[in-house]
Amino acid sequence: MIKRITPIILSAFAFLLGWHLLTRYSGIPNFILPSPLSVWMRFLKAVSDGSLQRHTWITLTEILLGLLAGVTFATVLGYFLAKSRALEKVLSPYLVASQAIPVIAIAPLLVIWLGDGILSKVVICALIVFFPVLVNTVVGVRAVPSALYDLMRSLHATRAQILWKVEVPASLPVFLGGLRIGATLSVIGAIVGELVDAEEGLGFLLQVGDFQYDTPMVFVAVFTLIALALALYGVVRLLENKFLKWQERSNV
Repeated sequence: MIKRITPIILSAFAFLLGWHLLTRYSGIPNFILPSPLSVWMRFLKAVSDGSLQRHTWITLTEILLGLLAGVTFATVLGYFLAKSRALEKVLSPYLVASQAIPVIAIAPLLVIWLGDGILSKVVICALIVFFPVLVNTVVGVRAVPSALYDLMRSLHATRAQILWKVEVPASLPVFLGGLRIGATLSVIGAIVGELVDAEEGLGFLLQVGDFQYDTPMVFVAVFTLIALALALYGVVRLLENKFLKWQERSNV
């Protein structure tokens, strides 16, 4: 554990030291590139007045709801696409076309259609999460060895038993790989919605900091978003460690 953490600590220290030296000796104004100390003091101020916690909670709520909606819909649709080539042929052009349109381009329309509340942010977040999870679900289900299906049929297994005993465990490694990507992208989805139109959330703090030339606040919001993305990524990694222990045993 210590061996894993030490390189992270050393790299973070080197980053902060380089940042400090750059702001100290380069002559760059603080409103363009604030020092680490300025960002830390602004962070403490935002925490003490409660604004950072409030806006972070709003953004986190949007992220979790969007992630849940996107993953659920992508998993269900991905399973049916994996089992039906005909359905895939019908829907694939629309799914691919939906990815050719940047979400930032349709985000204003979604805000107009769904309002400037939390619903539009959740939908934008779900749209960004949807495709990588969908693709990995299809790939994971189709990667299940046919020999396992033959074995379950020889045991007269029901459709539900095949799903939970074979398809879910066998496709889980690929699915969780897609979930890792989706969990990280979900943060981007929530912020895109907030930057379009919001009066709350970390995206709102980014805009306020930008308009007021409060660059340390911009850095605080950015680092908070990075922390959220790392936390979500870490949760998925924990899920992998919990549900994929059989892979480690099989490789021994």
